[in-house]
Amino acid sequence: MGMAVDGLISGLNTTQLIDSLMQAEAIPQTLLKNKVTDSTTYITAMQALNTKVAALADAAAKLAKPAGTDLHTASTTSTSVTATAGTGAVDGTIDFTVDKLAQAQVTVTGPLTQWPDQPPTLTFVAADGTVKQVTAGSSSLADVAAAINQAGVGVSATQVAAGLDPGTGQQLYRLQLSSTKTGSAGAFTAYRGTPADVTAGTATNLLSDPGAAQVRAAQDAQLTLWAGTGAAQTVTSSTNTFTGVLPGVTVSVSSVSSTPVTLTVARDDKGLTAAASSLVSSVNDIFTLIAQKQAVTTSTDSAGGTVVTGGAFTGDSTTRDVNQKLVDAISSPIGGVSPSTYGISIQRDGTVTFDQNVFATAMAADPDAVKSALTTIAQRVADASTAASDTYTGSLSLRIKGEQSTVKDLNDQITDWDTRLSDRRSTLEKTYANLEVQLQQLQSQSSWLTGQLSSLPTASAS
Repeated sequence: MGMAVDGLISGLNTTQLIDSLMQAEAIPQTLLKNKVTDSTTYITAMQALNTKVAALADAAAKLAKPAGTDLHTASTTSTSVTATAGTGAVDGTIDFTVDKLAQAQVTVTGPLTQWPDQPPTLTFVAADGTVKQVTAGSSSLADVAAAINQAGVGVSATQVAAGLDPGTGQQLYRLQLSSTKTGSAGAFTAYRGTPADVTAGTATNLLSDPGAAQVRAAQDAQLTLWAGTGAAQTVTSSTNTFTGVLPGVTVSVSSVSSTPVTLTVARDDKGLTAAASSLVSSVNDIFTLIAQKQAVTTSTDSAGGTVVTGGAFTGDSTTRDVNQKLVDAISSPIGGVSPSTYGISIQRDGTVTFDQNVFATAMAADPDAVKSALTTIAQRVADASTAASDTYTGSLSLRIKGEQSTVKDLNDQITDWDTRLSDRRSTLEKTYANLEVQLQQLQSQSSWLTGQLSSLPTASAS
């Protein structure tokens, strides 16, 4: 707030006068503020567009890769066999039986109150011949189990209660030893004694102790292809998942079946249709956004005149260029063939549509040509989108950065104007205050002169 200098002497409404003068002085700053508002609206709209174009660049690049259109479904005739088809899968069917499921080896010791050897030393020999020694801190079965679990020998140990000793009434335990992975490669032999004892033949195989048993043998899962024919062939896996039966296909089994299971791999037309539709929808979303922001609106002002208002992108060459490049990417011919042959068509209003029926007809006629065309279109869309949205080189990204820089400069100028206008108001207030002082002095002089004149002797009539 400025100081009140309303004209006590002059009778002028000085505050109102200064406010009017300041309003005129502030016109350049008001214009700058209007520019900032317009630029901020533009930046917000550009960022929304850039986000959509960047998402399109990612999605289109994925679709353009070999895996993007190499889509297949895999199904089986058994609820206990599941299959998924990925990149490189080949359409066709195959029959097999599930002969075995993968399992881990499980061995248990006989009932013990404590480990029979002091110090407790065990040697584990793996299926591949690897020899590892484990020594426990005490003969307590809990300590022996802990030592095995910490040794990283591919075996886990658990202490299991096994009733009471009939003679002493002491608690008995068994040690259950399980291979940490399924399949024959996880098989192991456990000995009481050191590796040297094993080599010398003086170590005791745990299974030879009284009451010890192998509960389950290590076993690979096994399928037989074309079972019961001269071409029968077994396939094994250390887990219940097979990746080598058919290229690009993963098969998981959960129960044994002597009845042949049929696995069918087929082209995923539904998945391909969805991928093409999604690409077109994303491109169309961008065309719609640009069209909305380019649109000019008309309204009527209070005087009845027509007011024309441009959108954030009206007359903007950057967004117009992005729009045109995306139109070219999705609608240009592929090897002389229009994308409309595959159901992708540009409309008069600038939008793009996808016709699933036309796409399905083209797929039925020549699926490889459709997949190849879709890959080409996706790559063109990915290239155009990346050229627009790349963080460092994209035309939209660079335009946004340029406009943000402009807004910063404008805000700096607005701040400078704040100081300039404040100084101007102070000057005006001082000028009008001085005016009042001078008028007061004149008024005082006038009063004094009037007094002096009135005190002069009047001339007497002669």
